[in-house]
Parts: sequence; structure tokens; C-alpha cells
Amino acid sequence: MSRRPLVRGVHAFAGTAAVAALLWTAWHGVEQPHVALAYGVLIALGEAARRRPRPSAGTRETAPVGSAGTLAYALLGEVGGEPTSHGAPQVVAVVLGATLAGAVGRPPALDRLTRRVLNAGFAALCVQPLHTFGALGRWPAHSPYYALFLLLPLALTALCDAVLAAALARARTGGPYGPALREELRALPGIGAAIGATGVVMALAVAAAGLWALPVFCLPLLVTQLSIHRYEAVRATRRQTIASLARTTEIAGYTPAGHARRVATLSRAVGRELGLSGADLTVVEYAALMHDIGQLSLLDPLPAGATEPLPPEQRRRIALLGGAVVRQTGVAPEVALVVERQADPYRDQPLTARIVRTVNAYDDLAGDPACGPLRALERLRLATAYDHEPRVVEALARVLARGGCAPPDL
Repeated sequence: MSRRPLVRGVHAFAGTAAVAALLWTAWHGVEQPHVALAYGVLIALGEAARRRPRPSAGTRETAPVGSAGTLAYALLGEVGGEPTSHGAPQVVAVVLGATLAGAVGRPPALDRLTRRVLNAGFAALCVQPLHTFGALGRWPAHSPYYALFLLLPLALTALCDAVLAAALARARTGGPYGPALREELRALPGIGAAIGATGVVMALAVAAAGLWALPVFCLPLLVTQLSIHRYEAVRATRRQTIASLARTTEIAGYTPAGHARRVATLSRAVGRELGLSGADLTVVEYAALMHDIGQLSLLDPLPAGATEPLPPEQRRRIALLGGAVVRQTGVAPEVALVVERQADPYRDQPLTARIVRTVNAYDDLAGDPACGPLRALERLRLATAYDHEPRVVEALARVLARGGCAPPDL
């Protein structure tokens, strides 16, 4: 996808800041090189341990140990009771060098590298000048409230990162900014909170106990990272199983090739347009992949596999049979509910079911040579009194106007 002006501008700003930090550090020398080396090794190891998910997995590329080490170095004010002397430029230089060193052979996404550099610089600018000029003094730096004080720059850094990530996502996809920002903010209480808390704890522990505290306090986050990787592997396996089930209707000749994949991809895009959470987007995607599985109960395939022209009772029977099959697969009950409710009036459906119903109807109608995409949208708009929610139809129209989205690699 081509770089938009905002994306290029953010990358240029981060690159300029990184070059300036490197030149500053090279000119003035590295302060307390043993501290910089310790944090650099931690960040590099964390970056080397990251796992890059498949684009279709719907998960984020994260390196929690490296991110926590970045925050810990940016917030660091003392090492074993002795004040530090590194400033914000050195923080950015060390973080950049360590990230690139740990990513040898597996370069990080440019957006993620940009965000890490800017986060490191922002957090360091919030804290390091206060230590350098002695503004903290004996209080709050040596009071029980110092941990609470560090939460303020941590919260500001997390908020700015969410705003930046949402802006970059909107610039690349062209979607609305509000849902993108809500999606970023929803991610903060999970692994984001663990990363932030670990960064603060490591900064406090090193201030009291020295650099030996680094490996001790990063172990819990490393275990968490391994657990996340295992969970993502299980989730990917489940998604492949669901995708294989979705293909059975195509292999048996009941639905056109690629229909389930198109509906799943477009349904997820419409759900994101409407501001659905990550869990609801997964429900929408899984239900869209298996929404036609009830057609296997038919003696003869439908013309082009389209259920939209069928009488309501026949569509309802297919939907109920499909829901019964889905319940046997072990997926979340919400997925089966969406499949079961496909033939209901939209006012009786949850939003997830309304999305799949509308997108499925669009793909059925648009695939008919006598109809086409524009007339398909018009027919959906004419059916908003009973079958399709107007808000979902308009969200679909906006997604299509932006060119839809690339199909996932199933």
C-alpha cells in the first residue's frame, strides 16, 4: 500500500529525531556505558524474541520485553542509589540501536519502529530533564509516592502511542479515526498494562538494587510473552480448522469458490467500520466463514449458492441447521448464534449477525451478472425496513467506496 502524506511525515519526524539523537550521543559520548549496555542487551533480546504473526491472524506484532526495557530506561533516574546522567537523546539512540540489533534478519515493521523511537523519546523527555536539573530533589524521587509519579508519564506515553497508532492505521486504510482509536485504547488494559507496569517496576528495582534487578523483573513478562505466543498458535489452528470447514460447501458445489472468504473479509471490515471490539470482530469473521454450512443439508445446490432469494422459512431452516453444526465445532457460542439468526429480521438480531447477513446478501447479489455491485447496494438500501439495518448498509457502502480490503490468506 502506498505511503500517505501523514505516514511519510511521521516516519520523517521519527527519522530526524533518531538521527539527531545519534549525532548528539556520538558528539557527547555515551554516559554510564555499562548501564546503556545492560538496557541495550535487554531491549535487543526482547526484540529478538518477538514473534511476527501472519497478516491474516488478526494479532499484533509485539515485543513486550523490549518495550518494557525501553520504558524502564526512559524512566530510569538512579542505579543502585546513584543518580544517572544519561539524557533523552541517549535513550533514543540506545533504543534504536538495540532494536535494530535484535531485529537482524527480521526487520521490524516501519510503523512499529517509528512508534518505539517516538515513545522512547517522549517518555524520556517527560522524566530525564527532571533528573538532570535536580527538579525532583529528595521528593518525590526518594518518597513512597515516586511510583505514582512515574505512572503519569507512563499514562501519557501510552495515550500518545494509541493516538499515533490510530492515526497511522487510518492513514493507511482510509477508515474512520474513531473506531481505530477505540481499538487501540481497548488494547491498553491487556498486554499494554503489563508492559507499562513492568517498565516502572524495573526502573524502581534498578534504582534500589542495581542492574541485577533487570533479568529478575523481566522474567514474568517473558513468561507472559511465551503464553501469548502459545495462545496465538492455538487461535491460528482454530482459524484454519474453521476455514477448512467453510471450504466444504465450496468443494461440494453448494457455494461459489471464495464466497465465504469474501464475506468474512468484508464483514470484518464493516465491523471495524462500526467500531466493534476485537472479540466481536473475531465472532463476525468466524460466523461469516461458516454462515452457509447449513446448505449441506440440501438435496440439490441452490443456484450460485445464493440464499438471499429464498423464502424466509427455507432460509431460517438452513440457518438453524448451520448453527447446530457450528455448535459441534467447539467455537464460541456467539458464533453459532450469529449463524442461527441469519434469517431473522434485523431488529431481532445482534449487531454481529446483522453485519454477516448484510454482507452475505451483498455478495450474493453482486455476483449475479444481472445485478452487479451498484444495484446490489441499492437493493440492500430498499430492504432496510425489515431485512437490513441502515447503519450496517451505509458502513458497507463506505468500505466498498474505499476499495474494500484484501482477502485474508486462509
